[in-house]
Amino acid sequence: MQLLLDLDSEVPIYQQIRDRVVEAIADGALEPGDSLPSTRQCAVDLAINFHTVNKAYDLLRREGFIRVNRRSGAVVHPDVRGATAGPGAGPDWERRLRTLLAEAVVRGVPDEEVAGCVRATLDGFAAGGGDRG
Repeated sequence: MQLLLDLDSEVPIYQQIRDRVVEAIADGALEPGDSLPSTRQCAVDLAINFHTVNKAYDLLRREGFIRVNRRSGAVVHPDVRGATAGPGAGPDWERRLRTLLAEAVVRGVPDEEVAGCVRATLDGFAAGGGDRG
């Protein structure tokens, strides 16, 4: 698994890691049961502090995307496409979506363009190659 991060972004690195893993699950690059690199290995690969990776993995675990244990390490939750999300997961993603849509409105992006982008992204995930651009 290769994670592309923007170290100059205002988005915290742990959040970027979390987001890239969720996107990889959505587009099929990571399947239920697939292993993720250890926090230390991921940190070495990305040249960042392992505590940052640990924070991202903990967030993914709390949200039900991965399972972490001493024997197998971090793996994509076997029921990731099922109802594994913890309490409040629905309102949280809806809140984040609302913020993104608000940004589009403030920037003057036409509704049709937003809807088209959403449809293309969902179609991309369904086809196993979600548009990350």
